Amino acid sequence: MNGFNQDTREAKERSLYTKITIALVIFSAFLGLIGGIVYWTVSDLPNIKLLEEYTPIESSKVYSSDGQIIAELYIERRTYIPYYDIPDHVKKAFITVEDIRFYYHPGIDFIGISRALWQDIKAGGIVEGGSTITQQLARMLFLKPDKSIKRKIKEAALSIRIEQRYTKDEILGMYLNQAYFGTRAYGIEAAAQTYFGKSTVDLSIAEAGLLASLPKAPSFYSPFKNPEKLRERRSVVFKKMLEHKFITEAQYKEAEKAHLPKTPHFRKYEAPYFIETLRQNLEEKYGNELYISGYKIYSTLDFRMQKIAEEAVENGVKSIERRIKPGVDAALIAMDFRTGHIKAMVGGRDFWETQFNRAIQALRQPGSAFKPFVYIAAIKEGMRPGDVIIDAPVFFRGARPGQTWSPRNYDGKYHGEVTLRTALAKSLNAATVRLAANLGVDNIIDISKRLGIRSELQPYLPLAIGASDVTLIDMVSAYSAFASGCRPDPILHERILNRDGIIVEETKPVLEQLLSEEETEEMKVLLKAVVEEGTAWKAKELKRPVYGKTGTTNDYIDAWFIGFDERLVVGVWVGRDNNKPIGSRETGSRAALPIWIEFMKKAPLQTHLDQNP
Repeated sequence: MNGFNQDTREAKERSLYTKITIALVIFSAFLGLIGGIVYWTVSDLPNIKLLEEYTPIESSKVYSSDGQIIAELYIERRTYIPYYDIPDHVKKAFITVEDIRFYYHPGIDFIGISRALWQDIKAGGIVEGGSTITQQLARMLFLKPDKSIKRKIKEAALSIRIEQRYTKDEILGMYLNQAYFGTRAYGIEAAAQTYFGKSTVDLSIAEAGLLASLPKAPSFYSPFKNPEKLRERRSVVFKKMLEHKFITEAQYKEAEKAHLPKTPHFRKYEAPYFIETLRQNLEEKYGNELYISGYKIYSTLDFRMQKIAEEAVENGVKSIERRIKPGVDAALIAMDFRTGHIKAMVGGRDFWETQFNRAIQALRQPGSAFKPFVYIAAIKEGMRPGDVIIDAPVFFRGARPGQTWSPRNYDGKYHGEVTLRTALAKSLNAATVRLAANLGVDNIIDISKRLGIRSELQPYLPLAIGASDVTLIDMVSAYSAFASGCRPDPILHERILNRDGIIVEETKPVLEQLLSEEETEEMKVLLKAVVEEGTAWKAKELKRPVYGKTGTTNDYIDAWFIGFDERLVVGVWVGRDNNKPIGSRETGSRAALPIWIEFMKKAPLQTHLDQNP
């Protein structure tokens, strides 16, 4: 009997041993399987050393020559701010709602995960997540936004590695620079600018609490869409900050009273026609990099002059429209003729209504503003301002057989023998066309092209009195040669720096000597006579030496004045986009010159000084 019992006991022990062995084998296999899955999952983890070269997408900024930020160019509006510049109360606001044990866990918060799991069980669904700030950063930078087990394992492994390599403040800084805050604001600095119009370093506790409320659901908690929901969420942030003694009772009460922002602080371009021209030029060269690389673009535009130019154009057009029916537009360009730097550009009254830039895109007939090209051709042939030409009726063969064309002076009167000086000052058409016929149209076209007119010029005598289309920018560039003898290439920016302050590009003036000193002085004599005794006599009110030429086309369709002083060459065009007449008697001297005078009066020589931000 004892032997039987012993055999039975041994059999049971062997059976139990076998079961334990099988269980251990299965458990070991299971652990191996899990380990294999984990190893397979994390075997292709991204190299977190790449974070050492972390460069978030950052908007580029355009500065005026006097140091004003006049535009941001971006796909994601983002401005990087170093972690050490982020105020302590801003950091605490985010830690409060996103990861209260941030400074104590190794990248994964097991206590937080347990708490979140318990809350989810009680609620019967997912109501709270357990991701740390480090996990969120890993997800933002390295992982796809899916909800697979594989992604969660990778996220945890990456978080631990990130924590091993970087300080807590560095991690928090990267998170805050990467997070999306809604309203096209990426990163804490762009969010501060978008919601409050200030930098992160200037945020109050209330403002920090509001921004900390947004990353969870930026659209849902938007102050512009759901202000009451945001107010509730912000209140939770403040209560938690008080609970964890990050703020005092008094600070809590003050923060709760703070008003929500009502409208976003989107940066609207200053000098929009100038900025759009610059943007298009740089995009051809830099492509998408222009919008993501955080460039600092130092433009040639003088912010004060630009404002003066915009005001002069607006006032001038309003004055004209008090005399005639509305629909008139105008353009102005101011350029430093010593360097080619564009100091002001107005392409029309309202960029936000139409982006067509009349300063550089519009091809319009210049009328008598083209005549100086005839006279410089004469000077290059050896003539002088005091030489005599004939102002009398003259007839030329027309475009069709048997047809004739005879240029008439504006007032219908003729003056017989006149000097070149008088002919240009009085803008005598008959004398100018007769002079052009003697010089040859091809000669005039050649000098016009060399001086900077790029549009096609018709090889017929009406060219002499401005019958071919030109652009305002070309006319201003060409008149620079009359001012100094050199024609500069127009320049919109001086230099570009990358986010590290290293120069990416530097633009130097390109000046081409086209006129001798003697030829330049003789042209200035002619153009000064236009002001002293001719069609631009109103400009004498500036009480300093200025030079220039008016222009008016048939039926008063276009009105021009191009002129210069000791430093600036400024062009003004007035007209209608539909090529209808501006109005009766709306000449260059009546419509365009007053705008030019107002600009030159308010932008005196002392504001022409070079500015280096």
